[in-house]
Amino acid sequence: MGEIYRTPDERFAQIPDFPFEPNYFELTGGLRLHYLDEGPRNGPIVLMLHGEPSWCFLYRKMIPPVVAAGYRVLAPDLIGFGKSDKLTRKSDYTYAKHVGWMREWFEALGLKNAILACQDWGSLVGLRMVAEMPDKFSGVVLSNGGLPEGQEAPKAFAAWRRFSKYSPVFPIGRILQRATKTELSAAEVAAYDAPFPTRASKAGARIFPSLVPLGENVAVPDQKAAWKVLEAFEKPFTCAFSDGDPITRGGDANFVNRIPGAKLGSHRTLKGGHFIQEDDPEGFVSAIFDTARTAGVAPQA
Repeated sequence: MGEIYRTPDERFAQIPDFPFEPNYFELTGGLRLHYLDEGPRNGPIVLMLHGEPSWCFLYRKMIPPVVAAGYRVLAPDLIGFGKSDKLTRKSDYTYAKHVGWMREWFEALGLKNAILACQDWGSLVGLRMVAEMPDKFSGVVLSNGGLPEGQEAPKAFAAWRRFSKYSPVFPIGRILQRATKTELSAAEVAAYDAPFPTRASKAGARIFPSLVPLGENVAVPDQKAAWKVLEAFEKPFTCAFSDGDPITRGGDANFVNRIPGAKLGSHRTLKGGHFIQEDDPEGFVSAIFDTARTAGVAPQA
C-alpha cells in the first residue's frame, strides 16, 4: 500500500450547516475511517452512505429531521473521501476493499436492524453489505444508484468515466454542482472541495468511475453473487429515484422486478438531479420513514 493522506482538520473549519461531532475508527492496516453518529444510541439505525465524489456532508439536510424523529443516524465517509484517510495511489483502491472496509466498521460497532439509505457509490457498497449480511438490515431505501453486473455503460456514464480518467483538472465542488439542480452556495461548493487539497488526495475520487462494474470488470462475479442474495431479500426495499438524473433514470425497474421486498417498498419519484440529497432531502427522508414503518423498526411514539 502506498502513502496515506489525511486531510488537515483546518480544511473543515468553515463548513456550513455541519454541526456534527466527528467520530473515528481505525481499520485493520491502520486506515482511519470518519463517521457521524447522531441521535439516541438505542434508537433504530439509519445508515446513510454517500457516493462519488461526495462525502457525508451530502446528508447534512437529512440527518437533523431523521434524528428528530428518534432515529440513530450513522453516516461514514468512504476511505478516500471526506475526513477519512485517503490512499494516494489509484491502484490501492478496489471495489472489494471498499466493501470490506465498510463491513469491518459496521460489524465493529455492533450495528443491526439498520435501514440502509444509499445513493450512487453508496448503493454499490451498501447493497453488497446487505447481500453479505442480510440479517443485519431491516430495509433499504435506494436513490439514483445501482448494482451493475457487467452491463454496457450508459453513454452519460461512459463520458463521466472518460472525464475522471483523462481530464487534467478534477474540480470536485463544481462536479457536484453540475449534477445537482439546486444552486449551491460558494461555501457549499468549497465544502465539497475541502477534503481534497492536493492532486494525490483525489486518487480515490478519480478511480471510482473506473471501478464500477459496467462492461468487463473483475467485480462482476461478486455482483452476480450479491444479486442472488438480493433476489431472496424479502424485507422492505424502496426505490426513490429522481426525475432528473440522466445516468440512473429508469434503473429502479431492475430492483422492483427482481427483489421480493420491493413489493413492500414505498416507491416514489423524487424531484431533482443525481445528488438528490441536495435537491429533495425531504422526499428522501419521507421514504426512509415510510420504509422503517413498514419494516417495523420506526421509533415508538
